[in-house]
Amino acid sequence: MTASLTGYADKISVRVGEKISFKISSVGPNPYNATLVKIVRGDPNPDGPPPKYEDMSELFDGRFASRVQHAWTGSYGLVEGAAALKLPAGLMVEATIWPTLPDDGPQTVLSRRDAESGAGFALVLTPEGMALEVGGERVVVGKRLRPHTWYRVWASADPRTGTLRVGQQPLRRAHATDDEGEAETVATLPLTFDAARPVLIGAEQAKDRPAGRCFNGKIEAPSIAGFAAWDFARRMDSMEIEDTGANGLHGRLINLPTRAMKGSAWTGTERDWTKAPHHYAAIHFHDDDLHDCGWADDFDFTIPRDMRSGVYGIQLSCGTHRDIIPFFVRPQVGKPQAKVCYIAATFTYQVYSNFARPSYDEAFRQRMADWKSSAWHPADHREYGLSTYNVHRDGSGVAYSSRLRPLLTWRPNFLSYNDPRGSGLRHLPADTHLTGWLDRMGVAFDVITDHDLDEKGPALLASYKVVVTGTHPEYHTSNTLDALQTYTETGGRLMYLGGNGFYWRVALSEKVPGAIELRRTEGGIRLWAAEPGEYYHSFDGNYGGLWRRSDRPPNLLCGIGFSSQGTFWGDAYRQAPAARDNTHAWVFEGVKDALFGGFGYSGGGAAGFELDRLDYRLGSPLNAVVLASSEGHDRKNFVVVHEERLGFDTTITGETLEQLIRADMTYIEKPAGGAVFSVGSITYCGSLPHNKFDNDVSRLTFNVLNRFGELGLKWPF
Repeated sequence: MTASLTGYADKISVRVGEKISFKISSVGPNPYNATLVKIVRGDPNPDGPPPKYEDMSELFDGRFASRVQHAWTGSYGLVEGAAALKLPAGLMVEATIWPTLPDDGPQTVLSRRDAESGAGFALVLTPEGMALEVGGERVVVGKRLRPHTWYRVWASADPRTGTLRVGQQPLRRAHATDDEGEAETVATLPLTFDAARPVLIGAEQAKDRPAGRCFNGKIEAPSIAGFAAWDFARRMDSMEIEDTGANGLHGRLINLPTRAMKGSAWTGTERDWTKAPHHYAAIHFHDDDLHDCGWADDFDFTIPRDMRSGVYGIQLSCGTHRDIIPFFVRPQVGKPQAKVCYIAATFTYQVYSNFARPSYDEAFRQRMADWKSSAWHPADHREYGLSTYNVHRDGSGVAYSSRLRPLLTWRPNFLSYNDPRGSGLRHLPADTHLTGWLDRMGVAFDVITDHDLDEKGPALLASYKVVVTGTHPEYHTSNTLDALQTYTETGGRLMYLGGNGFYWRVALSEKVPGAIELRRTEGGIRLWAAEPGEYYHSFDGNYGGLWRRSDRPPNLLCGIGFSSQGTFWGDAYRQAPAARDNTHAWVFEGVKDALFGGFGYSGGGAAGFELDRLDYRLGSPLNAVVLASSEGHDRKNFVVVHEERLGFDTTITGETLEQLIRADMTYIEKPAGGAVFSVGSITYCGSLPHNKFDNDVSRLTFNVLNRFGELGLKWPF
């Protein structure tokens, strides 16, 4: 079911003078309106400060004709150059496959077919075994293939005799299992096995969409005798596929099937695909993959020279339908517009994009309607692709996420949870608790994104007095970690205002625009795990998984690291003795109670859901000072994360597992006047708007920001 009104942009971050284009789908029938707004606050909770979208229509306000644009899922290889060549006189095709849903309906392994006339051929996996279809003729082996098993499959067509053959052979036979065989038939002459159409690998041309009958599973070494032979071990870090035959019929991959996958030759002796690419000569295709929707542009907007850095959006309306497409305007390198820089965690936003959480039920739908939150939910719109927190229909993990599609969760008023004590916001919407607080405190700030920082490096941060994170900066590249580490080691001041940050490693590639890759390897709380031997990113060849597994635990940067997780429930912090000493008392100026933060719009408390703590064994600096620690988490099913349980010994640490369930608010002094302040909780920023922003969490955050940024502001209440 297509969303009534939605869209996406070709970029997520732009600077002055650059153009950003928007691609919209609207069922209409009337034209839709598109207006520029500045996103200040996005929480739709009627009990809190109302959403604030500043009208910027003087810069952009348009009315455009409605049209429906579709998102077509399903990955496959496309060899367009094949359409210009004739096949040899006789047809012989072959491939090695590893099916994951062999009992599903027909799934095409290799095809060259005209969708209208039916001319051409298709080698097809069916619940009855492999089949060859030529024109209107069909022959099938009649023996079911086993899932997650490698098979050599083949087919031939003889135009002289009309003989069609198809066969399948497991590379490893199973006892008492009859899954090997060959079948043939004599078809009516003449055979129309050739068609002046592209070759598709893992799909075939369809009448009503670009491709249909998409394959689920791995394909290796597909070939057409005398025509082409594709070697997937080549160009592994791209979306290109190489033909090793004389015709040079190279192709491209559509919708991001997963590369650097174990092939039939894999033995386990080498787990790095860059060192033994022939062991990883398979591509895993899925019928629910999606990369670039390829929608046409509806309008564009060039950022004016005097437009300030910030979080903006194009607000869409058509009748009763509404949507908003956020984007960021960043300053030019070396030309800051403020002393404060907020880093939008766009890697994390993208990794989570379109996460269809299982808690979506009728009560959730009712809250969405009552609060007039973002209307579209990924559970209702799987056509816009999945999150890396979901699994594919065949049970394999989603390793890629693209921004070139409608990102339904990436909306300022999107609800992630039906939160009984708060608003249930995550990611961009939750970070508007922070941007709304900065606005109320009168703090000018610039915005840059993870993507900007990865591209531009530490030069992008060097001019700022203080850099501030949002609620959950979980996913990072080596470039972003290096930039932040350099900033703090050369006099910069960092405020880490979230939890479970700097945790997983991700990869980008210029060869795959708009996409991000994540391999969920050994260790870490995760909803799926990469298969053994598939731990290295295809994009950059680096080992994936936790940064901790690459000897870069978050403690090295911010003094604390992810330690425990529970339900979306928040509790309070209790001040530590250091909070009142002469060196650190300024942080708590105006904060009266030792126990603070037991309130807020994220789970009802400042310390909740995912918590970070100090640990010198993991690289927390020896001069790190704990100012406060959270408590009370045993009430809501908090557990210690897997990597903390491994080898835990109370005789060494002096702590029980239960004592590891806490958030440590930490302060660290760095060289050249640098410093790091960390709160260690995802729900912390949700407490900032409490009591119209006049509360203890708001006050201490103001104290730190005011000093770090040398702002000279007065507490406004």
